[in-house]
Amino acid sequence: MRKLRALDLTMAAMFIALMAIGANISTIAPFLHVGGVPITLQTFFAILAGAILGSRLGAIAMIGYMLVGIVGVPVFADFTGGLSIIIKPTFGFILSYILTAFIIGKMVERNKSLSMFIIAALIGMAVNYLFGTNWMYFAYKLLGSAPDGFSYKMAWLWMIAPLPKDIILSVLAAIMAHRLEKTVLSKGQFKQIKHS
Repeated sequence: MRKLRALDLTMAAMFIALMAIGANISTIAPFLHVGGVPITLQTFFAILAGAILGSRLGAIAMIGYMLVGIVGVPVFADFTGGLSIIIKPTFGFILSYILTAFIIGKMVERNKSLSMFIIAALIGMAVNYLFGTNWMYFAYKLLGSAPDGFSYKMAWLWMIAPLPKDIILSVLAAIMAHRLEKTVLSKGQFKQIKHS
């Protein structure tokens, strides 16, 4: 496993910043909250991280984003940060970004066709939803802070609102990443980003 280069660290830091911006899009438009879940662009940037940086560096970038927030930098939704995020129902989505980026990266490292980028992006989005929504449901139940009438079905109904947006953005992220792969990432010093 090769050491991280300055370019790797720069790219990872860039995606940490993009995740922070994407997390707080709902502060510009407060109506972008459904249930306890803010509608964000984090899934879009997590998909891009895996598709552009690859499995290893993409996952490292998402781990970095999580750790930066946990130590108190306000990079999470609604400009929050701190250790308390661990006990919040939405923490599962933050954890899922690591897995999302890793899985997408693994898939596109083996096959760089546009169809594979799109398939990988949609699978990554599905992992994000499955992990995050299940975590949210069990966190609400275990912490005893669930809204009245909250059920497993309701948890998934909450996810219907951001679903069309995330499907469209996942496909756009895949197309964008594939285009960058063909025009930029396959040339010069960028060629090594996805290779450990």
